[in-house]
Amino acid sequence: MSGLDVRPGGVPVPTDGDNRFKSVQHKLKTLSKAMDGATVELEALQVRIRTNGDRAGELAEKIAAADLDTKFVEMTNIVAVALGGAAVDIRKLHDTAQEVAAQAHDTQVTHAKLYGALDEVRTSRPERTPKPGFFNR
Repeated sequence: MSGLDVRPGGVPVPTDGDNRFKSVQHKLKTLSKAMDGATVELEALQVRIRTNGDRAGELAEKIAAADLDTKFVEMTNIVAVALGGAAVDIRKLHDTAQEVAAQAHDTQVTHAKLYGALDEVRTSRPERTPKPGFFNR
């Protein structure tokens, strides 16, 4: 199974509605780590696809040099071009995953700056905090 899968079958995990400080921090950290892992895998995939595209191009040249039917040269060249295009698109996906990882990390830091002190106050006192909207009744 690929590390890119969110869970078996690749189905996204639904949100749980838990918006407590530590829970949000954990979710952001998990997202950042998952996207970092995805960038590593996408980079490796891009290298493999580019290599296979180069090999297909070389094979097309060898087929042409062997004086085989031109349709085989054309088909092999089409595969080489398709793999080259896929490698370009995977690079774009890699860059996007890298950007999401950086934004998730930045969001985690900003969230900690904005709400960390409040969480410290709320978790260190013995009294329970009223539910949201309590004072609006």
